[in-house]
Amino acid sequence: MAYDFSKLSVLVVEDLQPMMDVVTTALDYLGVKKIYTARDGEEGYAAFNKYKPDLIITDWLMEPVDGLEMVRWIRQNKLSHNRMVPIVVMTGYSASRRVADARDTGVTEFLAKPFTAAQLCSRITHIVDKPRDFIEAEEFIGPDRRRRKEDDRNGPERRHRMPHETWHSSS
Repeated sequence: MAYDFSKLSVLVVEDLQPMMDVVTTALDYLGVKKIYTARDGEEGYAAFNKYKPDLIITDWLMEPVDGLEMVRWIRQNKLSHNRMVPIVVMTGYSASRRVADARDTGVTEFLAKPFTAAQLCSRITHIVDKPRDFIEAEEFIGPDRRRRKEDDRNGPERRHRMPHETWHSSS
């Protein structure tokens, strides 16, 4: 399926110019016409409020304010114009603990560096094709952290094993 990203506005928050160039070039290649940039989480938060982007792509490690702190500001500020904005975090550190930390902060998607334009496109199309419910609870604000696989079993049948899933005994 071909996507038309020409009406999509994206804020890219990245402190290293070469990586900023890679991301903005990839977005331009994908047809994104409105690309805004910022150099750290503080500038990113100001740009988020000014431009009201449809999507944010942010680096994790930046000074003086990192990407996850910006995510917290966006998600937790009740005056935020769009607390549900999809946010993709990029980082060179992709250990499972870091992925969990990003998810628990309210990040929508995680992108490990280095990545290709195709991988970036995949994250964006995943956000478009399979939007996640937004959860607002006492301890968490962000997209539903559970990833559901489609299951064609409904009602009480969903809890029963399919014939090929049953345990076989040797008795």
